[in-house]
Amino acid sequence: METVLPPRFDITEAEIRRVIAIFYGAVRRHEVLGPVFAEHVGDWPAHEARIAAFWEGAIMHRAGYNGSPMRAHLSAGNVRPEHFEIWLALFDESLRRTLPPWSARAWSQLAHRIGQGLRAGVENVDAGRNGPPKLR
Repeated sequence: METVLPPRFDITEAEIRRVIAIFYGAVRRHEVLGPVFAEHVGDWPAHEARIAAFWEGAIMHRAGYNGSPMRAHLSAGNVRPEHFEIWLALFDESLRRTLPPWSARAWSQLAHRIGQGLRAGVENVDAGRNGPPKLR
């Protein structure tokens, strides 16, 4: 018998999709992140659906996302460590605008943990170009 884990916090698929749509609308308008994403995303609805599937898996323990966020960020070539602070600020604003405070805080905490890992990976790749990896 398969064990089904409960969601990390109370949220619906519709709320996840709405946060993602609002967030990527802000990303497309952003002077720094907009051009970075524009180099890699040709089909925004497909990208948003893929990212919503990622978050449904991370939050609701649902299958559907198949990929490696770390590999995607590292292989992009134009993602820099400083982009994650901007990304997280826009994401937090999208959460605050869309969700009840408790759900927004819970999702933000998860996003920040994931963002820290992705940033560390990008920092190590950048450091590898200019010296040994940063060990902290």
